[in-house]
Amino acid sequence: MASYLTRLIRSLAAYQLPDVVSKFMAVLLLPVYTRYIHPAGYAVVELLGNGVIFLSILVRFGIIEAFLRYHFTDADQERRDALARRAVVFLLVVTTIAAVVLAAAAEPLSKLILGFRDTTTFRIAVLGLWAFTNLELAYALLRVDERLRAYTTASLINVGLTIAASVVLVVGLGEGARGLLLGNYGASTVVLLGLWWTMRHRLLPRHAVGAERLGQLMRFGLPTVPAEASVYALSIIDRYYVYHDRSPHLAGLYSIAVKLAGAVAFIVRAFQYAWPPLAYSVSEDAEAGRLYGLVTTYYVLVSGWVVAGLTLLGRWVIRLLTAHAYYGAYRALPWVSLGWAMYGLWVVFLVIAGRAKVTTRNFPAAFAGLVANVVLLIALVPPLGIAGAGIALCGAYGVMLLVMHLLTRRAFAVAFEWRRLLQIAIVMGAVAVVGDVALPTHGAGGLLSRTAAFAAIPLLLWATGFAHPRELGQLRGLVTRVRRGAAGEPA
Repeated sequence: MASYLTRLIRSLAAYQLPDVVSKFMAVLLLPVYTRYIHPAGYAVVELLGNGVIFLSILVRFGIIEAFLRYHFTDADQERRDALARRAVVFLLVVTTIAAVVLAAAAEPLSKLILGFRDTTTFRIAVLGLWAFTNLELAYALLRVDERLRAYTTASLINVGLTIAASVVLVVGLGEGARGLLLGNYGASTVVLLGLWWTMRHRLLPRHAVGAERLGQLMRFGLPTVPAEASVYALSIIDRYYVYHDRSPHLAGLYSIAVKLAGAVAFIVRAFQYAWPPLAYSVSEDAEAGRLYGLVTTYYVLVSGWVVAGLTLLGRWVIRLLTAHAYYGAYRALPWVSLGWAMYGLWVVFLVIAGRAKVTTRNFPAAFAGLVANVVLLIALVPPLGIAGAGIALCGAYGVMLLVMHLLTRRAFAVAFEWRRLLQIAIVMGAVAVVGDVALPTHGAGGLLSRTAAFAAIPLLLWATGFAHPRELGQLRGLVTRVRRGAAGEPA
């Protein structure tokens, strides 16, 4: 079990590093972007950017998910390479066709989505659809081989190019929202072409080698599409609803809250990348069930603590990092942060369904969450504004996770640590809610008291018996090794 956790931590570190750098630089540049881009313009960026991801889920037909699953069913490298070529060629053809069709219809589609015609900006988003989708598969090729250094290098190059291009376009040339999109998707296109070149020995056909047929891949992958599309629609429908029903300005504030929840999002993204390859590689079901339960506990512990921190300190974060026009985003920040954390739990259940080969059960759960989100948005946004949209998101994820658990618990048994999960929820929830209501909301006193409450959470968990004796022993051993290393003693 310890070896699996070590592999997961190594993978998480590799996948988090580029995301940490990306989020860190995005945070540093946020005061710049929010002064050059009005909240309504930022809402346009978010609408198109999230639309790209949503359409990407549809046009890839589950081929990336199928590739990840079947890569581990055969240890022969030549057949694995043949599987990779089949997936890459299929996705390249499909995304190119989709991009041509969307670019041709850019004028009416931009009017439908944005409320005004902007064919240039829309076509930049179409480029993003093509590049983003194919780049996701290129990254997947690196992940299944656990080529952590190559993945990290490519991702960091993407981050650097994106930042440089965005600053030039937004600040230097005054392109606003359009420049931010072009900087992002232009960089992704360059990195994609570079990865294809470096992997050409694997992607170019050599001699005929058997691999899973496209029909077999589709039978696994296609059932995941409605569920994944529903889940992603659940996470973005709130921005579309606020944009069109309330105002682009409020949608911009809500989008900034989502952006600042990136402290949780980068944990979820790294977990989403690192977890499936490791989870599928465990051959014994009983061992996998124990590992899944333990990893779920640790994930909730880490992500929940970050959510509590953003709940307590979100006002200061927004004052520090955005222009004054965006300050109202603090009302939604705790809720969208919690929503991101709950999405990470959905990743756990996706792997459970994939391992049990019952991916058709994903859609009922996802659709139930989507319906709940629509109902809650209509009920909560009018009285509560963007905070209501965030609460609706969390309620929808709660419905989705409950239904998914009920549908998969008999297909594959996972030893969830319910007592510790409940303990995390109670301790962190109580500190976050009581602290946010009772402690000052401004000034040095408020900042210090809320920081102290955030720092007290691990101590409260330890005092209430959260850690297992074996975990405490392993922690003491780690501390001892670190101390000996610092003193120059042999470990």
